[in-house]
Amino acid sequence: MTSMPSSPLSRVRVGSAPDSWGVWFPDDPAQVPWRRFLDEVAAAGYEWIELGPYGYLPTDPEVLAEETARRGLKVSAGTVFTGLHHGPAVWEKTWEHVSAVAGLTRATGARHLVVIPSFWRDDRTGAVLEPAELTPAQWRDLTGQTERLGHEVRERYGLTIVVHPHADTHIDTEAHVTRFLDATDPDLVSLCLDTGHYAYCGGDSVELIETYGERLGYLHLKQVDPEILARVRADGTPFGPAVARGVMCEPPGGVPALGPVLEAAARLDTDLFAIVEQDMYPCEPDRPLPIARRTRAFLRSCGV
Repeated sequence: MTSMPSSPLSRVRVGSAPDSWGVWFPDDPAQVPWRRFLDEVAAAGYEWIELGPYGYLPTDPEVLAEETARRGLKVSAGTVFTGLHHGPAVWEKTWEHVSAVAGLTRATGARHLVVIPSFWRDDRTGAVLEPAELTPAQWRDLTGQTERLGHEVRERYGLTIVVHPHADTHIDTEAHVTRFLDATDPDLVSLCLDTGHYAYCGGDSVELIETYGERLGYLHLKQVDPEILARVRADGTPFGPAVARGVMCEPPGGVPALGPVLEAAARLDTDLFAIVEQDMYPCEPDRPLPIARRTRAFLRSCGV
């Protein structure tokens, strides 16, 4: 008897993240305690997690390893926030933050570091911090310093950086994402495609995968509610308050459809993490677990 060949979707490893439990900050009374998050993400049927904001989960590698292992969990990535368009002047401060997160990420056995650009307006208050568009010089600093980051993280920690386009940052729309990818070295900089953020900013995730598939190193699975999105766009609502209004919604009720995204990713024939992130800050503590269970069941119906 011969065994059936495995589906390409079998190379997609599904997980979740503190974000799906309403966690945006290392310490915030509005958020669920970290032990509850670990208990519930395991109960929802996930095997992989991200570290979330540095300091939310234990930063002692031995404690973190014990707490995750006894729940059957493994870490897929850490996350850092950067403002590299400000150029070499911010490198030392950036590296201090990155090295702490990268060290913990490596200690967990994970191989990826998700890099999120800094916001041009505050994600809590909506206050405008700087112009939404970069100058040509700032673009050169952003791409050059990101390549430097990719090199240093790989050489010192053995990790791959995956840059995450994000609403209210300078890497957001299709035009900005493609400009960034075209200007960076594929050997040093990979892409973390967040399907919700890309849709929020008007992009087509399937088209991006089909066009820049060789740059895709990581996936965040997320959907937006198109009706709420239309209202927040019309109102000029910043991302943080838009989340509080429910712009990020439970699959499969929003866009983009995740089945076609996963199928497009599977056609790349490479191992990929697909981490569920449903922004819900702030949220009631009993809300995330039922959503997480339903989302995991939905993704199983998609073949992952």
